[in-house]
Amino acid sequence: MAMATRVFLLLLLVLISSPSPSFSLYEDQVGLMDWHQQYIGKVKHAVFHTQKAGRKRVVVSTEENVIASLDLRRGDIFWRHVLGPNDAVDEIDIALGKYVITLSSEGSILRAWNLPDGQMVWESFLQGPKPSKSLLSVSANLKIDKDNVIFVFGKGCLHAVSSIDGEVLWKKDFADESLEVQQIIHPLGSDMIYAVGFVGLSQLDAYQINVRNGEVLKHRSAAFPGGFCGEVSLVSSDTLVALDATRSSLISISFLDGEISLQQTHISNLVGDSFGMAVMLPSKLSGMLMIKIDNYMVFVRVADEGKLEVAEKINDAAAAVSDALALSEGQQAFGLVEHGGNKIHLTVKLVNDWNGDLLKESIRMDHQRGCVHKIFINSYIRTDRSHGFRALIVMEDHSLLLLQQGEIVWSREDGLASIIDVTASELPVEKEGVSVAKVEHNLFEWLKGHMLKLKGTLMLASPEDMIAIQGMRLKSSEKSKMTRDHNGFRKLLIVLTRAGKLFALHTGDGRVVWSVLLHSLHNSEACAYPTGLNVYQWQVPHHHAMDENPSVLVVGRCGLGSDAPGVLSFVDTYTGKELDSLFLTHSIERIIPLSFTDSREQRLHLIIDTDHHAHLYPRTPEAIGIFQHELPNIYWYSVEAENGIIRGHALKSNCILQEGDEYCFDTRDLWSIVFPSESEKILATVTRKLNEVVHTQAKVITDQDVMYKYVSKNLLFVATVAPKATGEIGSVTPEESWLVVYLIDTVTGRIIYRMTHHGTQGPVHAVFSENWVVYHYFNLRAHRYEMSVVEIYDQSRADNKDVWKLVLGKHNLTSPVSSYSRPEVITKSQFYFFTHSVKAMAVTSTAKGITSKQLLIGTIGDQVLALDKRYLDPRRTINPSQSEREEGIIPLTDSLPIIPQSYVTHNLKVEGLRGIVTAPAKLESTTLVFAYGVDLFFTRIAPSRTYDLLTDDFSYALLLITIVALVAAIFVTWILSERKELQEKWR
Repeated sequence: MAMATRVFLLLLLVLISSPSPSFSLYEDQVGLMDWHQQYIGKVKHAVFHTQKAGRKRVVVSTEENVIASLDLRRGDIFWRHVLGPNDAVDEIDIALGKYVITLSSEGSILRAWNLPDGQMVWESFLQGPKPSKSLLSVSANLKIDKDNVIFVFGKGCLHAVSSIDGEVLWKKDFADESLEVQQIIHPLGSDMIYAVGFVGLSQLDAYQINVRNGEVLKHRSAAFPGGFCGEVSLVSSDTLVALDATRSSLISISFLDGEISLQQTHISNLVGDSFGMAVMLPSKLSGMLMIKIDNYMVFVRVADEGKLEVAEKINDAAAAVSDALALSEGQQAFGLVEHGGNKIHLTVKLVNDWNGDLLKESIRMDHQRGCVHKIFINSYIRTDRSHGFRALIVMEDHSLLLLQQGEIVWSREDGLASIIDVTASELPVEKEGVSVAKVEHNLFEWLKGHMLKLKGTLMLASPEDMIAIQGMRLKSSEKSKMTRDHNGFRKLLIVLTRAGKLFALHTGDGRVVWSVLLHSLHNSEACAYPTGLNVYQWQVPHHHAMDENPSVLVVGRCGLGSDAPGVLSFVDTYTGKELDSLFLTHSIERIIPLSFTDSREQRLHLIIDTDHHAHLYPRTPEAIGIFQHELPNIYWYSVEAENGIIRGHALKSNCILQEGDEYCFDTRDLWSIVFPSESEKILATVTRKLNEVVHTQAKVITDQDVMYKYVSKNLLFVATVAPKATGEIGSVTPEESWLVVYLIDTVTGRIIYRMTHHGTQGPVHAVFSENWVVYHYFNLRAHRYEMSVVEIYDQSRADNKDVWKLVLGKHNLTSPVSSYSRPEVITKSQFYFFTHSVKAMAVTSTAKGITSKQLLIGTIGDQVLALDKRYLDPRRTINPSQSEREEGIIPLTDSLPIIPQSYVTHNLKVEGLRGIVTAPAKLESTTLVFAYGVDLFFTRIAPSRTYDLLTDDFSYALLLITIVALVAAIFVTWILSERKELQEKWR
């Protein structure tokens, strides 16, 4: 037996010395549990750079305030910069063939970026007395003292800026003249520029300015009694065309040699009688302008002496036209895209020859992309020395495509940069039954994979084997299967974008499973100016009712105001098919998902309109029967942040003014809290998640004592600040600023907790879970950010503090709890300094609520930090007792630790981070985390480590070999022991 023991200990030593499961993330593990996708948003401006030397690229700016350089061959991002949320890009251009020039923040910030690598070369801040239209003019051939000049109009001033170093050479202030400049015009080869604009609504002014010193050489004015609407188009270096105030006439404006002459042409004389309002479309075509009237797009040519004539009339109001593209001396071309069925028709024409088509192509287009919104064209020289053309088009769903030779060269789903809401949905259940060939193939792949892992563990793998191991990890068939897994890691993320498009993203690899541009949120006569609001779970069938697919409810609004009528869309989450849509006659102010479902597993929803009526959906007799039974127990609240009022509401009876509508209910006010406007302004409100699971109310603390969490879904966290403190941080003194936080019961309006933080300021970010709230703010006195925690405990159960009573069931935890009974609560709170500013906050959620919580904090650096809730325990003390240490209480420090390994985004950034969403997996230890902004990032984390799961790199082959070796060793030692015993007996 001694020999057996030695063999066993030797094998045990081998096992211990082999790599053990680790909870750190190594370089080769990146991409196994997470994915990261980069986007840019809907493109507003694009400039091509296709010189022979260097890479062919297109520089774009987007509605997400992104400047990016894209590879024309594949659409990949060479470089990009995400500007701040208040730094919108006005215009872009390229100067000197090597600088990207951007104008942003309403014409107040001018920057130059190095074209090859995107490094900022210089930055100029342009000051002015008032907001105004912003204009950028980069003159290619204009030099002042060997310095190329950039002209910028913004903040009521015209600036001449050096393209070399960004120095302001001169500045002309037009604020005193009340001039709103519409165009900056620089005739080719001239030493003068023209600034043309409106003074008021009926006067047009033209200034002739010396480019070298900004001196005004000539100023002329012309009055037009009918007035201008403000829309203007430049058709040549000395001619503008404007639309009058009634939108019934076009006015040709010539300012040759500084002299202004006006010529009026009625639109009816050009296009005949029409009933629609004329709209001038922005264009940069030499000698031509475009107007949209009724369902037509009309091209109007400006002939000699300002005479207007119709060049073409297109029966496609959604057609898109590019700016003019210079081909050769005196020749310009432009691109036109028209829609026809499931195809788009691209035509490139000469500006001065409408009948001469340089290119005519038809491209099949996915109807889920919608219409073409913008087009930018670029030319190249073919091998036969003729001109070829490529077109960059921006679609209605915000996607970006490059077309060339009648084909889609590449496409980018940049609509995903503007997500407004997210929900998670389950995948289909895997069907039973599988072929023998598939089993044999899977078994072979399994054995091959584990043999490779075993070679890697024993350090016998070649470099080719290591590449194969990594490839098998990243291309795991289990990870990207379109069925549910038993751990609940594979799900669909249903995301709604600002374009009104719904995407289903697979959590395994982030690919788009399906996408649908919702017909109900499409701009049409039935729904003008559609806006998507939220997406909710509508139908979630259980395993016993899998004959129907799950579906989601998409809520939108047809109009710009909050009183606009609502629209509902129902979408199958497996197929992406829009099952139904409803155009409502009432508005949507709030949507309340109820906890009841009907026999088809459809969740009941209550929609509150701006007239304070409640509408029940689905509108079925079964739903109204369920709802009527639960009607006395339905309460909700409303927040009027501008007025500083919070109200509580309940249902009363069917709507009086809506006779015959049994699904409409009048409401009544139960209570109201009015915050004094001179001292408090509502800044933030937060409630618990409706689907949050709490494992137990009891919290066992030191010495076998028990505290009971005050868990209520009716609690509302409210943060108010001093009215003077609503501006930027540091805009007020500590004596003028304070932050007051409340916990309010939304059924009774009772204030459970109130705390004032003097000398503090917003913005406030908060998260509410179980019985605790954590909120983040700025301390003006300490000049640091702080995070505070408040925990609430129920004292009415103080008699049940004996753990044995809890174990034996001799307690009153099953007694009903009512919001109307005055709660006996105690609160514990503490604050800590925190290093970072915060963009978003969330908390992990698990299937049963057993696992410890972690806060997920979106930092100002666009990363997501996981912070253990134990660091925010208000019971922390400087010197915890032995029993408190055993409980897990961490010694108190004044600051919260920032551990580099706690960043769930690793070294990646989620640029423009706006939100963090968590969803529980079936495995209790694991939470799924999705962060979105301009970029997307998904991962899964285990706040208490994966105590219920073996790691992905666990070597089953090594375990099997170890077991076999142990069995063999035991058998061999048994034989040796028997033989030895027999020999001793013979002695």
